[in-house]
Parts: sequence; C-alpha cells; structure tokens
Amino acid sequence: MASSLSAGHNIESNPLLQDFDFPPFDVVEAKHVRPGIRALLMKLESDLDELEKTVEPSWPKLVEPLEKIVDRLTVVWGMVNHLKAVKDTAELRAAVEEVQPEKVKFQLRLGQSKPIYNAFKAIKESTDWHSLSEARKRIVDAQIKEAVLNGVSLEDDKREQFNKIQQELERLAHKFSENVLDATKKFEKLITDKKEIDGLPATALGLAAQSAVSKGHENATAENGPWMITLDVPSFISVMQHARNRALREEVYRAYITRASSGDLDNTPIINQILKLRLEKAKLLNYNNYAEVSMATKMATVDKAEELLEKLRSASWNAAVQDVEDLKSYSKSQDAPEADNLSHWDMSFWSERLRESKYDINEEELRPYFSFSKVMDGLFNLAKILFGIDIEPADGLAPVWNNDVRFYCVKDSSGTPIAYFYFDPYSRPSEKREGAWMDEVVSRSRVLSRNGTASRLPIAHMVCNQTPPFGDKPSLMTFREVETVFHEFGHALQHMLTKEDEGLVSGIRGIEWDAVELPSQFMENWCYHRDTLMSIAKHYQTGESLPEEVYLKLLAARTFRAGSLSLRQIKFASLDLELHTKYIPDGSESVYDVDQRVSKKTQVIPPLPEDRFLCSFNHIFAGGYAAGYYSYKWAEVLSADAFSAFEDAGLEDSKAVKETGHKFRETILALGGGKAPLEVFVEFRGREPSPEALLRHNGLLPATA
Repeated sequence: MASSLSAGHNIESNPLLQDFDFPPFDVVEAKHVRPGIRALLMKLESDLDELEKTVEPSWPKLVEPLEKIVDRLTVVWGMVNHLKAVKDTAELRAAVEEVQPEKVKFQLRLGQSKPIYNAFKAIKESTDWHSLSEARKRIVDAQIKEAVLNGVSLEDDKREQFNKIQQELERLAHKFSENVLDATKKFEKLITDKKEIDGLPATALGLAAQSAVSKGHENATAENGPWMITLDVPSFISVMQHARNRALREEVYRAYITRASSGDLDNTPIINQILKLRLEKAKLLNYNNYAEVSMATKMATVDKAEELLEKLRSASWNAAVQDVEDLKSYSKSQDAPEADNLSHWDMSFWSERLRESKYDINEEELRPYFSFSKVMDGLFNLAKILFGIDIEPADGLAPVWNNDVRFYCVKDSSGTPIAYFYFDPYSRPSEKREGAWMDEVVSRSRVLSRNGTASRLPIAHMVCNQTPPFGDKPSLMTFREVETVFHEFGHALQHMLTKEDEGLVSGIRGIEWDAVELPSQFMENWCYHRDTLMSIAKHYQTGESLPEEVYLKLLAARTFRAGSLSLRQIKFASLDLELHTKYIPDGSESVYDVDQRVSKKTQVIPPLPEDRFLCSFNHIFAGGYAAGYYSYKWAEVLSADAFSAFEDAGLEDSKAVKETGHKFRETILALGGGKAPLEVFVEFRGREPSPEALLRHNGLLPATA
C-alpha cells in the first residue's frame, strides 16, 4: 500500500481528495485515480464502520451520516467516470478498471449493511412514521427496497454468489462500452476522389477533412480532401443521408451494424454472459426474470410496459408500411436502379430526398440558421419565460476539462444563484464517447450545505457531440442537434431547479427511471413552438430570421415518417424486454435469433441476417436501461401530455404560458424524487396521463378519434 501511495504522489495533494466547491477537472490525471480512489474507499470504510456501530433509527443518526458517505463516493467517482467519458486515455482506462472492483465491493458492503437496513425498518415500523414528510417516507421505502435488491436478506453463501455476480456485471458493462468505442474508432475510410463522396454537404466534408487532418493527412481540406469517413455519429449519419454513392452507403452501414461483433472486440460473449448473470441475480432475489428486478423500482410493471408498447406498435405499423411504400414510389420516380429493392442503406438517403421534395427542407441548408450561440441564447430565454430563471455565463469560475467547455450560473428572479452547470458541446472522436447525456456533479442537499448556506447548490453537466466550429464558421447545428440540446437541458433543469433539500431524493435522484425522461422530452416540444424557434433561428452571417414558410414546413415535417421512427424505438424496447423476460441464455435461440423474431413485428424491412446491432446497444448492456428502454416511450406519453397542458392553456397567450410554466416548475421540476412521479404528474396536470397527446403529436391518431 505504502509504495502505491507514494507512486501517486502525496495523497494530501491528490486533487480527487481535496475539499472543493467545483471539481478540479483541469488537474485530475490517470495517476491520481488509483491512490485517490483507494484512499477515499479506506476513509469511507471507516465512516461506515462508525455508522454501523452508532446507528439509531433516527434522521441525524442514520440518514445524515449515510448521505455523506453516499455523496462523497458519488461525487468523486463521478469525476473520474466523467473524465473517462469525455477525455478517454489508455492510462485512465487502465486505472479505472483496476479500482472499479474495489469500489463495487464497497458499494455492495454498504448496500448490504444489516445495521443500516434494520434501522430503516425500525423507522418504518415506529410510531413516528406517520409524522414523517413524504420525501422522508420515500427515502425510507427506497432504502429498504434497494437493500433487498442489493441482496441484504441473502444467506452468506448466496450473498457471496450475488456479490460475485455484481462485480462481474460491472466489469462486463465497462468492457462492453470500451469495445464499442474502440470498434467505432477502428473503422476509417480515406477517400481521395471527390466523386466517391458526391452529395455530402459542406459541413460533412469539413468534418471528414478535419478527421483526416487528425489522422496525419495535414494538408486535407474540405474542398480538395482527402476525406476520412468514420463511424462517429455525425459522420455516419451524413453518409447515410446524403452520399449518392450507394456502395459507400452500404459499406458504412454494414460496418456500423456489425461494430464490436468480431475479433478481440466481439461483444457477443459479453452479451451472453451479462444476460446469464442478470437472470441468476434475479433468481437469487426470488424474481422470475431480470425485468421484474428492474421494474421493482419503476412506475411500470412488465405487463403495463408491454401493453403500452403493443398499443403504440399497432398505432404505428400501418403508417410505417406506408412510409416504405412512399420511399419505393419516390425513388422509382427518380429512376433509382434500386427502387424495386430498397435496402437498409437506402432508407435514410431516400427519406432525405423525399423530405426535401415534399417539404423542400434540406437539413443542411438549415444549419446556417442554427449557430450554437444563438441556440443557447434562445434556450436560456425560454427558460426565463417559462420558469422565471436567468442563466448567465460564468466561465472561469470553475475549472474545465477542455477549452470548449462552457460554465453557467442559474439565478432565480431575485438574482440569487440557485445552481450551476457545465456544457461540453462538440464531438471529439478520439477521446469522447458518442451520444449526448446529462449527469449530476453534485446535488442539492441540506446536510451537505457549505459556507453557512441553507443548502448546497446543485451542479450539472451536459454533454453533446455536435459539429465543432470549422475555420471561421461557428458551430452550425442541425435541427436534430438543436432538439438534443433542448432535451439534455430538460434533464439539467430537473436537477437544478429542485426545491427538495433531502439530498437522497433531490433533483433527479430517487425519481423512478421511467419518469426521468419526462422533462427532457417535454423541452423538445418547444423546438416546434413558433416564438421559440424564431428566436433562435437567425442566419449566422446575415442575421435574418428563418423564413416563415420554412417554419411551416418544419412543422409539417414533424410527423414525416413518424410511424417508422416510433416503430424503431418500439423495436429496441420490445427486444430489451424480450431478452430480460423470456430469453433463455445458452438455450436453442441466440440473442440474434430473438432480434430477428422481434423485428418481424416491429420492422417493415427485416434486419440483415448478419445484423449485430445488439453488440453496440450500450443503453441496455452498459448504460442502465436494461429492461428499461421502454422508459423512453413511457416518459414520452407523460411529456407529450404535460406539453398539451400548455396547448390547452393557449401557446399564444403569454400570461397563460407563464402560469403553466410556473406550475410545471413547482411540480415536475421542483419536487424531485421526494414524491411519487404519478402523484407529481397529477398535481401538475389535474389527472392521470393519457397516450392521446403523443399519438396526436405524431400524427398517428386514427381520423375517427
């Protein structure tokens, strides 16, 4: 131990262990991880020993010390994990991999602590139970349930088996996502002949030239190449949507759907092992399957989730079949040789062409209207109108991990800071994982208040992967990227505008997983709201607004291929549930057989026999959505219905919008995990949720309804 401590330099100066208001993201390095996390775990072990010795069934003697332990681990491990996601290096990866089992071991010990579990049960059974606040009751109930799901009631040998499973599952999830990242990075196609990438828009050519420069072709330019095509989402999507070269589309598509499915990076054995261990874990806890374990802490049940998916599937199917027919006849009208035999790598391409002809909208031509800074200004202005908050740049106040990262302060109407957040907007393929996400840096908490304040203020980070600025052009966003920023900001708002002071249920903590997408999907609706969109859509060179007819086309195009897009999500969700309810590991069917079978009901054009998209399905194998992918649709029902409250009040009536926004803030955004999400929803909406608004927004309601 001593030698490893000295190797990590002086433990006192380790940035992971400092007392900070804002994490020292700028100075944490791989070399700090092993000694820092180990020293932290030693300290937390002794805090836990102390708590178990002195625990009493009361808030000050049980929940407050517990929250301090949980929080410290969450914040410090969160820093390391965050850096791994946005600034990945081989050294950091190795360090995290090495200390991860030690961290999991501590979490298991904490989650299976009999003294803590018994103290929570004693609170629940005491005469004071009825006088507890709703938030405190939710904490007690959640802690008891979590402890049981963590194996607290298992006998020694079964508990040992359970712990082995948990360790192995954590390790496999990490390995899974690393393989996806490495497989994504591994594919690169250098193109020197411009004819081969005919159709690619200027932004995509700029990106491809930038990729080529980063791979050592220092003279690459957007105009003259060479161009490097990768499987990073911005590159992949632009090829699928715009490359006229069908062979290139096919090659890139096939590479994309077979990522991490062969050689050293093959995730197939990992998937099988994960599903096997999850089932074993479920059986140990006396559940029939892993989906039941997953749903134990959610709003839905397996039956309810399946029922919703089937309702949405049957509402989407005919529309999706029609979508494919439309593409066939359109491509035929354009004399496309492939018209009678459209394949997967033709769908996005012809969809874009049909959309352009139908609505005369070209995603790429819209980009100049969505410059990054204007979009952010408009988003912040919307937050001010709806929720009465001011968001101000606070760059320099907190250390950041990359020069492109922005830092902001959120103030209430009296000018008092109530939260902070980081925003890391641009794609950095060599070190940053794909996708977009929001996470907490620290949460609001009374127990962890600092410098004599009433509560510690929440801090969030938002991460996106949009096209970076190129040359003298600012970052110009696609409409889809605009929606993504609004989405992640919705998550951040729920974390930052919480009024809950009990740290274990403040912000997004303690909210049932299938309700957590409500505010994020709710915010996306505003991208189609005229005043909001017009306030952000200004041409970055001329300053002119988006033409009215383009706005109307965007609105009309909103339901374009809604059936297909809806089915795609339903396929992912159904496959996820199938694998976690009925699938038998090592049985007669492989996971790919299950995929093909589920696709018969959820995909108009069946997947290729060699499709291995499951090998890169991070959400369910490495991201916490196992037997929970349906949550997107579940929460979409909630969010569409919540937005319809604004439609009912009148979107043109600024007073009504403000009032409804205030109500949304005081319920959905303020109450956090301190109240059951269904009750929170009813408090906001005045009734239980209905899927009607979602089907209406998607243009999927039958005409008779």
